[in-house]
Amino acid sequence: MEAWPAVAWMLLMTSIADWLKTVQSRDFTMTDIILLHPSTTPHPGGFKCFTCEDAADNYECNRWAPDVYCPKDAKYCYTRHTMDTNGESVSVTKRCATSQDCLYSGCDDVPDSAERVCSSCCEGNICNVLVPRNQSSAVFSSTSHLVSSGRRLLPTMLSCVIISHSIFAAV
Repeated sequence: MEAWPAVAWMLLMTSIADWLKTVQSRDFTMTDIILLHPSTTPHPGGFKCFTCEDAADNYECNRWAPDVYCPKDAKYCYTRHTMDTNGESVSVTKRCATSQDCLYSGCDDVPDSAERVCSSCCEGNICNVLVPRNQSSAVFSSTSHLVSSGRRLLPTMLSCVIISHSIFAAV
């Protein structure tokens, strides 16, 4: 009778040892990394922008924006915000953009309509979270460093310079 518990214990330990062999870690291959992390950038410097076409407002645009990377030729995120006379959203369009798409940033009244359209561009991963509502927020903001006399200006400082310039230019 005493031999039976010893045999059962030995069988249990053998089963556990066999199971442990199958769960031992191994080095990840490139295929494993791609399968486990599908959000890996498709190309160097890849980034995402909120993307929508004529959404009712900013919340609806950001909520339903597809989670995809911008194409290689896109360098910025573009936002167009159309508002009524009360400043309420009529439509929001966001997308990836080339430098050609970002030549104009600002606000204009729509002729023969009571609507105002503001557009902006920004550089950086999902940087187009907010919508432009006035001349101060309808700007082109870049995270590129300015180089002047061997010193670099931080990206946040560049955005402040652009925004403050827009505010004082409007006054």
